[in-house]
Amino acid sequence: MSVYLDHAATTPLHPAAREAWLQATSRVGNPASIHAHGQRSRAELEEARERIASTLGAQAIETVFTSGGTESNNLAIKGLWWARNRTASRPVIITTRTEHHATLDAVEWLVANEGAEVEWLKVDATGLIDLAAAAEVIARVGERGALLTTLHGNNEIGTVQPVAELASLSEAQGIPMHVDAVASYGQLSVSMRDWGVAAVSVSAHKIGGPVGVGALAVSRHATPEALMHGGGQQRGLRSGTQDVGGVLAFAAVADTFQGGILPDTEALQALRDRLIREIQSRIPQAELRGPEPGPLRLPLNAHFTFPGCQGDSLLFLLDMAGISVSTGSACQAGIPEPSHVLLGCGFDEATARGALRFTLGHTTTAEDIDAVLAALPDAVAQAEKAGLSNRTAPRH
Repeated sequence: MSVYLDHAATTPLHPAAREAWLQATSRVGNPASIHAHGQRSRAELEEARERIASTLGAQAIETVFTSGGTESNNLAIKGLWWARNRTASRPVIITTRTEHHATLDAVEWLVANEGAEVEWLKVDATGLIDLAAAAEVIARVGERGALLTTLHGNNEIGTVQPVAELASLSEAQGIPMHVDAVASYGQLSVSMRDWGVAAVSVSAHKIGGPVGVGALAVSRHATPEALMHGGGQQRGLRSGTQDVGGVLAFAAVADTFQGGILPDTEALQALRDRLIREIQSRIPQAELRGPEPGPLRLPLNAHFTFPGCQGDSLLFLLDMAGISVSTGSACQAGIPEPSHVLLGCGFDEATARGALRFTLGHTTTAEDIDAVLAALPDAVAQAEKAGLSNRTAPRH
């Protein structure tokens, strides 16, 4: 039996997306062309933009299509930083150490190459931002602030941040805010308008769309600098021929949203809750990381550390049993390093090396959960018996 519980890395293509994609790729027409074929493509593209924008709490003109979450984050972070420093010195970026590497690496690049400065927001052991401490940081930064950027839902440990409250604090100081909603999109309602933020990043392949398509909702009141220049498409924020087929496939999945989320989310959350309960029952030493199941945790995320075991070793043992899970962000998979998210939450390196993430999606079944629960205790026992211990892991 093959079990896939790494939907936070990418989720299988949704049937509606596949059908829309196949139909679109059978037609020809560059949406920037003025002939009939081009204008038909443009009409389809713009209609899809409106449908996707409605799931982001944005208008169509505020929705920019990208190659995915990484590009969306880079466009928002670098673009807002450059724009804010056009006429005045506003070097400070406010963020946390538990962000996705698409954010952290973009911020580090600005520090190394553009003179940016960083103020780190404090998070607790569950990864939740301390609002009182954040208020002090934001007020102290004041007019020197370029932007505040944070995840809506943490892609590793599932923590849901109070983005609306942070946006209110940031707005009071005139600092625009960007939200990385790549991990939460489809699981929780996402709204640039309701949150009162300047920009929101999402990616199609996290909800069952194709890889290589994403979106950045950018308020019409925000004017980030572009990363790429050329044809001036999409308000000049992202030049280049737009992927009509990919966008139509993306929109086909967005059309299935009910109340801002994918329709099977509630049933899948019940399976996630069962997975957490049974792991805690069958492996008492396992430690749930991130918040308890509830409004502060992504509905389809379960993240544990296993004392005395390395996450990479457990991943390998489960993979041998036909079960795919993760030790954290897929962008860092294959690199034997401790979770930077757990380190950012204050855990030591040994604990951060023992992490395993289970994430559910639209193809997950009760039988999948049964298979994981049957295989995991033996995998943990094998890891411990073989001496695959965090205590012996090399330190860097």
